[in-house]
Amino acid sequence: MSTLDSGPADSVGGPSAGAEPDPAVARAAIVARLEEEGSLRPGPVRDALLALPREVLIPQAYVRRSGPGEEPPRWDLLDWSAPQDRPELLGLLYGGASVLVQHDGEALLGRARGTRSGAAITSMSTVMGLTAELQELDLRPGLRVLDVGTGAGVTAAVACWVCGDREVVTLDLDRHLTESAAARLSDLGFRPQVVCGSGELGVPGRQFDRVFVSYAVQCVPAALVEQLAPGGTLLAHVTSASPSWPGLAVVRRSADGQVTAELRAVEFAHRAGHGMARIWLSEEFQQRMATEPGTWTGRGVPAPPADHDRGFWLAADHVVGGLVRDFGAEHLAIGAPDCGS
Repeated sequence: MSTLDSGPADSVGGPSAGAEPDPAVARAAIVARLEEEGSLRPGPVRDALLALPREVLIPQAYVRRSGPGEEPPRWDLLDWSAPQDRPELLGLLYGGASVLVQHDGEALLGRARGTRSGAAITSMSTVMGLTAELQELDLRPGLRVLDVGTGAGVTAAVACWVCGDREVVTLDLDRHLTESAAARLSDLGFRPQVVCGSGELGVPGRQFDRVFVSYAVQCVPAALVEQLAPGGTLLAHVTSASPSWPGLAVVRRSADGQVTAELRAVEFAHRAGHGMARIWLSEEFQQRMATEPGTWTGRGVPAPPADHDRGFWLAADHVVGGLVRDFGAEHLAIGAPDCGS
């Protein structure tokens, strides 16, 4: 376990006006918020999030400057080495949301701060609330860990901090991300094995006690299950083409080699993996849903399932694919953009 300074755990709040931003205070604040929300509980993952300086792992991040619908879109790359960027960057790193780290597939090392326009953001860090799901893995020193989807290296850093870096492997398809993560993790004193390759294949010939997939998949890759050691656990978010009702797959291999799996309905999931087909509700389609009369009306005694009955909606989405929920509508509104209904 690393001995990184975690800062004052009882100091919660932002920097005073004109003061140099204090990352330790910001870390304590987001950890306290996640604890209050029930996403984080006492244990090694909580301690790692309190100790790990995200400004070292993610010294640069993008903030969008263009308005909704404005073309071409514009982003500013903020840099921790520029004092004028630090207050805004600190808010991004410790705000709890996903952090935008790569534009248009660029190399992350050696970038100059400034404005980018056009193209799109191609990589972002894991939402901190989802990083807290690592608690499910019961991480302990000495465990063999495979982190699939390196990204900014946040989940790999947590695994290294808790388990030690000698048995941690982190894997990503984008060589720019793996090169950057290797450098940033080294800055923290961690030297896990960093592999550039397909997450669907894992690391052939190896076995791992814990596997964590940091992007959503349509099904759990068979190769990752095969690489799960006896007594091991794998976590992966599973979604259909719809972003509305994700699930968390928890796969376990018993000591005698038997594999069991559970699919839990969850409110949020990781970003979909590379090349995964997705359907969305456009503004035009949402307007149609709100204004066009349906071709038929059905009435029944039972009320529709509640929003929090996410297991029902997850099952319905897999039985009748292509359904997307308009969560901004006043009443229950579900559309199927692929067929226009």
